[in-house]
Amino acid sequence: MSQALLEGISMGLLLSAMIGPVFFTLIQSSLEHGFRYAAMVALGIVCSDTLYVLLTFFGIKFLANTGSFEQVLGYVGGAILIGFGISYLVKKQGLAPDPALVVAPKVKKRSAYLKGFSINGINPFVMLFWISIASLVQLKTSFNTVDVWLYYVGILLTVFTIDLVKAYIAKKLSKFVTPKFMFWLNKGVGVVMIGFGLRLIWFAMG
Repeated sequence: MSQALLEGISMGLLLSAMIGPVFFTLIQSSLEHGFRYAAMVALGIVCSDTLYVLLTFFGIKFLANTGSFEQVLGYVGGAILIGFGISYLVKKQGLAPDPALVVAPKVKKRSAYLKGFSINGINPFVMLFWISIASLVQLKTSFNTVDVWLYYVGILLTVFTIDLVKAYIAKKLSKFVTPKFMFWLNKGVGVVMIGFGLRLIWFAMG
């Protein structure tokens, strides 16, 4: 196996181990709506990451040195995360989802994709991570063009695969999940989202 691909997989494992708003969104989505819905959330996440890869790889990383850009992204991202958090806090918890929800209709699948894409995409720490990866790749003088893309493919496929595993495990545990548990999980996810949003705004103000 290519050394570049192996290095990409190891970096993907590191990224997958990070606990952030995406992690909580993925787990909550799987528990509440089923694996297929969560898989669409994961697809949105990896597509968002892919967009950042393309932007940073083709020269957008210089924007990281523009303070105003990072600050605006921090404010907007923080506000959106707080909005998601409030929606979880005020959400009314009904009965556990019936099996029909597991086979989500197209509209629900589309909303799941957009949820994953937006939660990941508006987080400036994700952007900064990919900028750092792009910078790291440039320092690897032994990498040719194929190696560079194998490295990125290794990261993205690893992150997507592990996100699916997380969603699958969460769904398997759903039989032990009561409506009361889901009620408090939604509250917890809401608080976490608001916390991350406030943190982004705090860093933007700094």
